[in-house]
Amino acid sequence: MTTLEDLSASFTVEPGYLDWAAFGPLSPTVREEAGADLELLGSGRASGHQFVAGRAAEACGAIADLMRVEAAEVVLQPSTTHGIAQAVYGVTGGIVASPREFPAITMPIARATAALGRVVPQWIGPEHRFVTAEAVADAVDESTSAVVLSLVDFRTGYRADLAAIREVIGDDRLLIVDATQAFGVVEADWSAADVVAGHGYKWLRAGRGTGFAWYGRRARVALDPVLSGTTGAEGDDLPFDTLPAPAADARAFTVSRPDYLAAARLASAVTEVASVGVAQIEAAVAERVARVIEIADAHGIEVVTPREPERRAGIVALDPGAAHVGALGAALANGGVTVTTRSGLVRVSPHAGTDDETLRMLDDACAVFVQTRVG
Repeated sequence: MTTLEDLSASFTVEPGYLDWAAFGPLSPTVREEAGADLELLGSGRASGHQFVAGRAAEACGAIADLMRVEAAEVVLQPSTTHGIAQAVYGVTGGIVASPREFPAITMPIARATAALGRVVPQWIGPEHRFVTAEAVADAVDESTSAVVLSLVDFRTGYRADLAAIREVIGDDRLLIVDATQAFGVVEADWSAADVVAGHGYKWLRAGRGTGFAWYGRRARVALDPVLSGTTGAEGDDLPFDTLPAPAADARAFTVSRPDYLAAARLASAVTEVASVGVAQIEAAVAERVARVIEIADAHGIEVVTPREPERRAGIVALDPGAAHVGALGAALANGGVTVTTRSGLVRVSPHAGTDDETLRMLDDACAVFVQTRVG
């Protein structure tokens, strides 16, 4: 079993990196495993190819174990967007979502509406900054078939209450969740959802192409597998000279075989997280998030992210004022601190391995910003 200390020591990024919500530099374990599998694929031996191909099932099993679901309900996807699109395109009826969501949610809804004519967007009103149970209740009506949301909002770091939203929408509507900013660092009750899509290139440190999705029983019954491809058919063989029905399990929501090297990276990353335990990682991230908020408070920089620990994860959104966003971003960059500046906010995202030196660099850069602003 890997300890939290072992995990923290594996963060080999340069000091000042506070952008895990944008990209997670690959872990040493992931790099080592990927290199070994790459060599196997170059050997020309059938056994090597078969071994690497088996990493797909390994990745699905590791994700299923972490979510406490059945492995047959989990499939690999090229990205979160692919997993969300598979669900959204299968809906008939109204879909409630916030227009402020990440495009992985808003774009599939818009495209499905235009292409199919059976999906009706029900956008949450601008008076609701966060996707709360109250905001969802205001938007839901008798025509609503599904609600789509991010467990952790990419802009503000707001963490949605899945149980409360499930209570609002009942069991007759689907709850489709983007878990990209949460998976591996949030101990969530995924059973409140019907579809969960995520990606390993941020907090899991697995690199691009490591998407995945879980389609629960209600989702598999209610959704049409519109985008189903060669791997989405019933049976284990390629459907030559026949058109079989969609698979009864989550494979119905796949198009083709996955990238086995990406699957290997994802399997390694998820196994490492499971070895430590999501709860321990979440606690470590929460401690560092609290310190980021303390630094912002000490310098009088407004924090948009909720103060309640249960309503946030690894993202701290700072609002220095519209006229000062660029100046804060520049001060951080000049101080060697890597963050994301977007939508009028400065997004700071520490991880479990973020060290004291990085937080000191953040503190120093904020001090420089304040001095410049006052001057």
